[in-house]
Amino acid sequence: MEREFMDFDVVIVGAGPAGLSAACRLKQKAAAAGQELSVCVVEKGSEVGAHSLSGAVFETRALDELFPDWKELGAPLNTPVTGDDIYLFTGPEKAQKIPGLFVPKTMHNEGNYIISLGNLCRWLAEQAENLGVEIYPGFAAQDALINDDGVVYGILTGDMGVDRDGNPKDGMYTPGMELRAKYTLFAEGCRGHIGKRLQARYELDKDSDPQHYGLGIKELWDIDPAKHKPGLVVHTAGWPLDNDNPGGSFLYHLENNQVAVGLIVDLSYSNPHLSPFEEFQRYKHHPVVRQYLEGGTRVAYGARAITKGGFNSVPKMVFPGGALIGCDLGTLNFAKIKGNHTAMKSGMLAAEAVADALLAGGQGGDELTAYTESYKSSWLYDELYRSRNFGPAIHKFGATLGGAFNYIDQNIFGGKIPVTLRDTVPDYAKLKKVNEAPKILYPKPDGKLSFDRLSSVFLSNTAHEANQPVHLVLADPNISIEKHLPLYDEPAQRYCPAGVYEIVDNDDGGKRIQINAENCVHCKTCDIKDPSQNITWIAPEGGGGPNYPNM
Repeated sequence: MEREFMDFDVVIVGAGPAGLSAACRLKQKAAAAGQELSVCVVEKGSEVGAHSLSGAVFETRALDELFPDWKELGAPLNTPVTGDDIYLFTGPEKAQKIPGLFVPKTMHNEGNYIISLGNLCRWLAEQAENLGVEIYPGFAAQDALINDDGVVYGILTGDMGVDRDGNPKDGMYTPGMELRAKYTLFAEGCRGHIGKRLQARYELDKDSDPQHYGLGIKELWDIDPAKHKPGLVVHTAGWPLDNDNPGGSFLYHLENNQVAVGLIVDLSYSNPHLSPFEEFQRYKHHPVVRQYLEGGTRVAYGARAITKGGFNSVPKMVFPGGALIGCDLGTLNFAKIKGNHTAMKSGMLAAEAVADALLAGGQGGDELTAYTESYKSSWLYDELYRSRNFGPAIHKFGATLGGAFNYIDQNIFGGKIPVTLRDTVPDYAKLKKVNEAPKILYPKPDGKLSFDRLSSVFLSNTAHEANQPVHLVLADPNISIEKHLPLYDEPAQRYCPAGVYEIVDNDDGGKRIQINAENCVHCKTCDIKDPSQNITWIAPEGGGGPNYPNM
């Protein structure tokens, strides 16, 4: 099929912090040289910020470099951190507060801000458009354009108006467009579906450790003003999770009597009976958390996987004609539980390499070795290197001993302890069989602090065109029933935080897996945790998915 196309100097996939920072830096560099670069950003969400979800405590280091006058420009950083409370939960009613002296330096947040990432991205988009960037929300990049020489030369957006069987709908079909570029930057976020294909095609990850992930589940609450402590940051480890099923939580006091509360479940967890969503619900009943939420109102819900493998899991960054940036690359610093400033910096470094090449008369299509070189000499590389042991230490030694190792590494050796721990088993390979793990009985939600999945998905404002191809693709539809059900009690029905996967009875007495794709909040957990790697997440029609107001 002949498709319409548009030509740009640079196409960027994803209007998150990495993609927007890259776009802004490209335009800044061109303006400083008195030249023009055409830059296009495509975003699968209905608007910029609609799919952005993060804790988030924000470090301004990259923003200070990108827009030194961000305060005057009105960046939405309204709540400076005023205090850090860190607890070890030893049971459903017990907690031990950790003295600041014994907390790794990376966990201290002086000088940082509690923010909404969605609102920061909306602001970055305004700055980008003011600089001349073209931003197209509601358009999902479906695949990379690759020529016969193996060079990436842009992206193909998804077709619109296709029914569930893949047939064009009468009067509604619009074929996807080719957005061609001299360089293409992929900033899709965690487990980007095109980034995943590019890593496989170009063997980008052959010399790195497997990437590791967590599932972050988050809610926003309006709370009693008498309980509100603007700027307070609360982190916890321990209950309701444990060393075999690790993770941690956060509770951040924003402005306007709101708190952001969430649980990050490490997707290396081993118990197939575990439900991250249910663990989050019971976590909110702990007295340390309950004291803030009681009497409040839950106003938003969302979930997103995060890349947390860090330095050891960063793949090769470049390929002919493009590069990975942000969480598509895996730049989150898990030792800080922060990835927004590092994503921004990676985007800026890539943009500088692209701009230097194009402004010098280059025509693209080459590998951006300058990006790799500048990364290795940047504070981003140094920061990730110093935190390289944080995740592997927790995986190998557990929360207590791993925490002690990290304290020594960070506070005494400054992240340069003369040993590098490795974590080479993929998360999906960690599940035990159902008969090897204890069953977990979760309490029913009370409708005050804890809730069910469907009412939660309702608060995410998730919407998809119902009559479109299912965007969760099973390589073998029989694996769920014939293999996963007897071995793992099909964990997809528990690890999905949106109720997408169900095991239902057939009329003939057999069972089948039902995929409720309309519920999907685009967290990518199924693509990551499926024990046979049988599920592939692909982009649905542009504009589908959650519509987060300020997550």
